[in-house]
Amino acid sequence: MAWTLLFIAGLLEVLWAFTMKSSHGFTRLVPTLITFVAMAISFGLLSVAMKTLPLGTAYTVWTGIGAVGAFVVGIMVLGEQVTVMRVAAAVLIVSGLVLMKLSSPA
Repeated sequence: MAWTLLFIAGLLEVLWAFTMKSSHGFTRLVPTLITFVAMAISFGLLSVAMKTLPLGTAYTVWTGIGAVGAFVVGIMVLGEQVTVMRVAAAVLIVSGLVLMKLSSPA
């Protein structure tokens, strides 16, 4: 259950990162509200997952999902540039996430 909550928290991190960008520096009301609600729920789910999972594992996986997810959303939705270096960096992050998951006792 902790891994499921952590995964959802990571997806919400992607959402709040995207809506933060869409808020244009918190000058647009709806994206700003979505950002703060998604942040609160994401942090809440992360804290529940941390009751069971080790701090380093939970936090690394949460930020990794957010980072890779934001990278993908940036490319697919915002038309950001795809380069070999950026893709390699994302692959390394995903590799680290897999190793963290495999090394976790929970």
